[in-house]
Amino acid sequence: MVLFRHCLLVAACFLLSGPSSHVLAAPKLATVFGNRMVLQRGRPLKIWGTADSKAKITVTFASQMQTTVTDADGNWSVTLEGLQASSTPRNLVVEANNSRTVVHEVLVGDVWLCGGQSNMAMTLRSTVNRDLEIASADFRSIRFLRVPLISRGTPQSDLPTPKPKSGEGNWQLATTENVGNCTGVGFHFGKVLHRMLKIPIGLVDVSWGGTMAQHWVPEAKLKPIPAMAPYFEQYAAKKKQWDAFGGPQAAQRAYQKAVKEWEALRDEAKKKKARPPRRPNAGTYQDPRQQRHPAGMYNGMIHPIRQFQFRGILFYQGENNSFGESWKPFPQTFPLVISQWRETFGPLPFGIIQIAGWSNRRTMTYDMNHHTNVIREIQFDTWRDTRDTGLIATYDTNSNQSIHPGAKRPVGERAARWALAEVYKVPSATSREPLAWKGPIYTSHEVLGGRVVVAFEGQTGRGLRLDKDDDIGFYVAGNDRIFHRARARVTRKDRVDRLEVWSEKVKQPVAVRYAWSNLPVGRLMNHLELPAFPFRTDDWPLTPHQSKGDYHRKSRVSRPRKTADP
Repeated sequence: MVLFRHCLLVAACFLLSGPSSHVLAAPKLATVFGNRMVLQRGRPLKIWGTADSKAKITVTFASQMQTTVTDADGNWSVTLEGLQASSTPRNLVVEANNSRTVVHEVLVGDVWLCGGQSNMAMTLRSTVNRDLEIASADFRSIRFLRVPLISRGTPQSDLPTPKPKSGEGNWQLATTENVGNCTGVGFHFGKVLHRMLKIPIGLVDVSWGGTMAQHWVPEAKLKPIPAMAPYFEQYAAKKKQWDAFGGPQAAQRAYQKAVKEWEALRDEAKKKKARPPRRPNAGTYQDPRQQRHPAGMYNGMIHPIRQFQFRGILFYQGENNSFGESWKPFPQTFPLVISQWRETFGPLPFGIIQIAGWSNRRTMTYDMNHHTNVIREIQFDTWRDTRDTGLIATYDTNSNQSIHPGAKRPVGERAARWALAEVYKVPSATSREPLAWKGPIYTSHEVLGGRVVVAFEGQTGRGLRLDKDDDIGFYVAGNDRIFHRARARVTRKDRVDRLEVWSEKVKQPVAVRYAWSNLPVGRLMNHLELPAFPFRTDDWPLTPHQSKGDYHRKSRVSRPRKTADP
């Protein structure tokens, strides 16, 4: 009996130490797939992940089953047929090697990608009426995912695995307990869609504060742009400095040394009652490939989810291209974001959120030439030149000088109007007309004596009005190109509303501008109280402060038709 037991023990040891002792790992889905997620309806769905090499994979969801075998590197993917929208929670199951991975409570609806910088990243808990919105939120069929802020020097294959209860990387329900962490613009957008369409809505938030358009595009697409050369030179210099540190620990020691030296200089300055030097920037001592840099966010946040299906895109970015000379690459990099994301995700509708304004007004010349005017105009022209896009005005949502307007509800609701009208083709419930979503759009003007008569596009100018009869926000210039504050009134001719603009200081007006400032104001709207888009009738060069060289608009502005006496 003892000999028999000994033989069994030896055999067991042999089995455990031999090739068959390898513990086969459970299959893993890409990190974007998670509990309580929403899958895109009506389109073939690619489901992908990793497992052991040459393992048989079976994916089951919504009465569909697909099988495949992993490649030599353990990668696998299957494609499910398009699904109908469903608010019934179901499990997505992946099986391999007698083990399984389950994604729980999956819904099927429409998923929107929400990108940009801090005004898209701004959470609901930071917005106006946050107390009421959060307390009343009980939308179990609206789910959101905040993608972790990942910047890398090369494209990444997947997002990092999140901690179980982290606010980043995990899908969450738009309920009181969680919704404060949702993008404010995205929440209000998704809420309207959910109520109108009666389907689940998913929001994938890839926004990162302080980013520029070039951060969201691959390096290969940016390299040919001449205006991008300084940014690549700065990035190369930072990488060279990082390499000189000799690694993270050495860089941290260098930082601590710099802080001690700074503290000594600061204390000395205090004794002399002099201005202390600036504290060393910790970012200088961190890996630049993991900070904001050209292509960094595309590599770290967009490329890993490139196979995921979306219904459309909202993009709210431009503020950080509104400082110094950062506007210079924007005429090329901003349209490039749209074309690149469509190349990555497919030809999706793209909603552009036009930037608001901030800071205080200074001189008329400062206001008329401010960088924000350049960015808003580029966003407008990109909209008009690019198919299946929409532009959402926001300049009227800022009540102070902050770069972060707190009123995100009108922004999200206006974006939802665009999506319902143009993407979903929802008609108006009160008429047989298509759902309106545009504010007044300038099309042409004529000079009649000492006044400029401005016309607007089609139905966008229907019911044209000045809120509370307030004509603030208009400017007029003559041939000297010096602008003055102007008066305005709405007139009607041949059953079409028009706008007359004039100034007693400009006897022979040539050009009109509206809501043209770093902090625009304006009361012009249509019958739906949708704000007119900022416009100018001239195409004169703009010279933003702190910049060398002028901004020249592409030739698209309508010229005056005629000059006549009143």
